[in-house]
Amino acid sequence: MFRSLRRAVCVAVAAFLLPLAGVQPAGAAGPGDGTAAGATAGTAATTRAAAAGEGYWHTSGRRILDASGQPVRIAGINWFGFETDVRVAHGLWARDYKAMLDQIKSLGYNTVRVPYSDDILKPGAVPGSINHDGVNTDLRGLTSLQVLDRIVAHAGRTGLKIVLDRHRPDAAAQSALWYTAAVPESTWISNLKALAARYKGDATVIGIDPHNEPRDPACWGCGDTARDWRLAAERAGNAVLSVNPDLLVFVEGVQSYNGVNGWWGGNLMGVADHPVRLDVPGRLVYSAHDYATSVAQQPWFNDPSFPANMPGVWDKYWGYVFKQNIAPVWLGEFGTTLQSGVDQRWLSALVSYLRSTAQYGGDSFHWTFWSWNPNSGDTGGILKDDWTTVDTVKDGYLADIKAPGFAAGDPGGPGDPGGPGDPGDTAECAAAYTVSSDWGGGFNADVKVTNTGTVPLKSWKVTWTWSGSQRVTSMWNASYAQSGATVTAVNAGHNGALAAVGSTSFGFGGTPGGGSVPQVRCTAT
Repeated sequence: MFRSLRRAVCVAVAAFLLPLAGVQPAGAAGPGDGTAAGATAGTAATTRAAAAGEGYWHTSGRRILDASGQPVRIAGINWFGFETDVRVAHGLWARDYKAMLDQIKSLGYNTVRVPYSDDILKPGAVPGSINHDGVNTDLRGLTSLQVLDRIVAHAGRTGLKIVLDRHRPDAAAQSALWYTAAVPESTWISNLKALAARYKGDATVIGIDPHNEPRDPACWGCGDTARDWRLAAERAGNAVLSVNPDLLVFVEGVQSYNGVNGWWGGNLMGVADHPVRLDVPGRLVYSAHDYATSVAQQPWFNDPSFPANMPGVWDKYWGYVFKQNIAPVWLGEFGTTLQSGVDQRWLSALVSYLRSTAQYGGDSFHWTFWSWNPNSGDTGGILKDDWTTVDTVKDGYLADIKAPGFAAGDPGGPGDPGGPGDPGDTAECAAAYTVSSDWGGGFNADVKVTNTGTVPLKSWKVTWTWSGSQRVTSMWNASYAQSGATVTAVNAGHNGALAAVGSTSFGFGGTPGGGSVPQVRCTAT
């Protein structure tokens, strides 16, 4: 995201979802017109819509089409962390990655933009800040790339798509240009090709954003190969397509063009005169970023006509690319804390500008909101600080532009069960301990057991160790053994089998009361 004022820190309204298969066919209406998409087609179209998004995608004019030619809409979220010094998606210190992806899908987002730095491609790069205590157990001992494999694999199984975003050359900071002294262009290109090859054949990964937020002194169309982002994007895009010609290449704008300044990566004015040329047709998507006052002030926020002036601003910087049918446009980042009235009006106007899914279907701008993470210092996130609770107000602003999810796939990449380097699905569970009553001399507690894996459980056991002298006096819906302060509870005959994401619970009485809640560990057996 835009970083001039950005500080790096370690942060449900249901969408109205309309199948995209029934929208007007390409060419039925003029680019930029105000007519609604065509009427829904009927049972056959509805059936086709259920499988929308299958296979690799390509572009046609301003639309993105799936392998069968159905229009699709990217309506997603940024989940950052692989670009930071922990070299992995943030929040895994609090939750299981599969539960996180499942929640993203349940809220009506269909795509995840995953920022990374080139550091994760260094040999032996390992992640930090992952909780393996009953969650993320299958990530123990993996490298950062192997964790990314697992995230891609689970996303594919749930029907989410992934866009990989080369966000930084290293974990230290973003760079204005696509290369630095420590990470030259040759390394940048080599790493992009390595990722393109790594996920070749896995249509969960639909594309790559080669460099995040090029800014001054980056130029567009100036011809200086050391600064011309348009030429660099062509080199990078063609390198990616040389090893995986099915991917989309998402090319961001710059900061300034012909003296007109905008958001970092948000200025696509140069496309009209100097379009990006890729060797494989139908693979280019232009990308812009746009933010509110919680990130930085811009002159248009002080215009007396605000927010009525904003569509004209967006048209000038990036919207015209879509409206003139040049190519699809993806708003890869936009966000705000929503604390000011200006920001609230900005987001409402922007959502309207991006075009309602109910009215336009796939003939719309694509987008990924910044961010899922609550720890984005100048925007906050869709999640609140506990990494679980949804900011329903912020999420609610996006309801009109959310879009249907995609058919769950059977990815064959390195993170897929049976794929190279993956031992396959494992049975996993997690447990949560809650004291339901405490009267000093004794207490009652409940333990909820959840299947956090992707395969059914046959049985489970839960263990914990009290810090005090507590002892179990009775237990229901499980059997137990206690040795000293350590208790092992095993499922009863009727509640050992749990489907994926299924849960059950057991309870017990104990004495004395007043003890602290222990950490619990669940083991699938």
